[in-house]
Amino acid sequence: MPAENINALAWDDAYPRPRLRRPHYMLLNGPWDFALTRGEAPARYDRTIMVPYAMEAALSGVGRRHREGDVLWYRHGFVLPRDFSGKRVLLHCGGIDQHGAVYLNGKPVGMLDFLHPTLELTGLPAGENTLVIAVSDNLRDRAWPYGKQKEKRGGMWYTPVTGIWQTVWLEAVPQAYIRDIIAEPRDGGVLLRVAGVKEGVVTLADGAVYPLADGQALITPAQPVYWTPENPRLYDFTLTAGEDSVQSYFALRRIDVRDGRLCLNGAPYFFHGVLDQGYWSDGLYTPPDPAGYERDIRAMKELGFNTLRKHIKVEPELFYYACDRLGMAVFQDMVNNGAYSFLRDTGLPTAGLQTLFTDRFLHRNRRGRAMFLRWMNETVRRLRSHPCVLYWTIFNEGWGQFDSGAVYRRLRQLDDTRIIDSASGWFRGGETDVESRHVYFKPFKMPAARRPVVLSEFGGYGWKLPDHCYSPDKTYGYRNFKDGAAYMDALEALYREQILPAIPQGLNAAIYTQLSDVEDEINGLVTYDRAVCKVDAQRMRGLADEMRAAVRR
Repeated sequence: MPAENINALAWDDAYPRPRLRRPHYMLLNGPWDFALTRGEAPARYDRTIMVPYAMEAALSGVGRRHREGDVLWYRHGFVLPRDFSGKRVLLHCGGIDQHGAVYLNGKPVGMLDFLHPTLELTGLPAGENTLVIAVSDNLRDRAWPYGKQKEKRGGMWYTPVTGIWQTVWLEAVPQAYIRDIIAEPRDGGVLLRVAGVKEGVVTLADGAVYPLADGQALITPAQPVYWTPENPRLYDFTLTAGEDSVQSYFALRRIDVRDGRLCLNGAPYFFHGVLDQGYWSDGLYTPPDPAGYERDIRAMKELGFNTLRKHIKVEPELFYYACDRLGMAVFQDMVNNGAYSFLRDTGLPTAGLQTLFTDRFLHRNRRGRAMFLRWMNETVRRLRSHPCVLYWTIFNEGWGQFDSGAVYRRLRQLDDTRIIDSASGWFRGGETDVESRHVYFKPFKMPAARRPVVLSEFGGYGWKLPDHCYSPDKTYGYRNFKDGAAYMDALEALYREQILPAIPQGLNAAIYTQLSDVEDEINGLVTYDRAVCKVDAQRMRGLADEMRAAVRR
């Protein structure tokens, strides 16, 4: 599959699922008719909204919050392309916050949400069709994962996101079709497990052919090249099965623990990363165009980083494809749910209460626990074949944390090829692969630990640029500076005095807070509008070089 120049693409022509490409599809992004009601169907659609931006985002054309209890009504007309004739038609949308009831030509046909991202449409006429999606969102329902959203935003909480925020698209498939391809690392190769079909042929870009038998194919390239952030080698292939054919890719890579070190492809590797919230000033959950993902990744690589911790948000596949292709390791968080308590989840842990005898009895709401586990299953299903994803974070700073040992074991059954961080920050006590610490208000010192040590959050230094800030009168950061020189000097000293000395002692990863400013938070390496990089790139790259050298000693 040829590398895609996504800089030249907009949301109305960017193929949304690079890991499973077919030629017959139709994107439905762009202007949709829009209305708000108290639940009943609208008498008329009195405005327009731009999909795929949430209604709160400026780029949506609406740019405001809804009232609690409002239903968002989206309407769009389409005519099926001729090449859809005789095929099954699938409707996809991986990002609707929270629930989308779908109507086709006036009749209800099903639901779309994170747990149900695909719906088959039947009985489509050849002429004009009308698609309606009615979205409801109850942010007070703490059983539904919500991440950093809050009704009253401020500080470390951000503007809520409501409605459609990812690409809506149609896809034509044969009666028997390839539903998914899971790529599992094997020594010197990869095992492809295919859902939907049993027999077929896998053809690599170099012409090598492997049979698909009983839904599986073991691929062992003659001269294997392993994926790293420095050399992100992808293997393109085509899978043909019956009437169906898809283009996809895989990579060869493995991550494990050896002698207390996180090792990438058998060698100790230091994960030098930043926390990535996935918010944009004009699009909120959605960048202004698909190239926004690539711009962020390239900006961080230019500063010497090799890792993004995707913070309690699951992105569209285009983000992970860009990380696969450009070479950026991803530490992926699950999305938290459950009630948040400042005293329990921030105050006492910051003061030092970070070890629990057990978390089995925290967040005991059965519906909330079940919902979290369902989201975790779906997150793994969506992302497990992306080589860039090397590390799962289950719980962050106690938000929604429960029975982490049992959840660890469940996740390990779903995926035994990645590192699992059961509790990032604090409330340690359950099973986990790493000792994961957050340190903001005191110097970091290497702890005595039986597992590899990961500094999964630190820093958070702030420098506010008045012409590039969200809140002129509000500032949120952990240590703030008034000028760029003092800010850069302090940041360099932080790495030199605390991170670099800890690497030879066994520190495996350091995740700086954070990639960009977000609303009141002014602790980003770049501004919220992505217009200004606050740090000296040459000095940052020099630090990165020293960190790479330190892990080899």
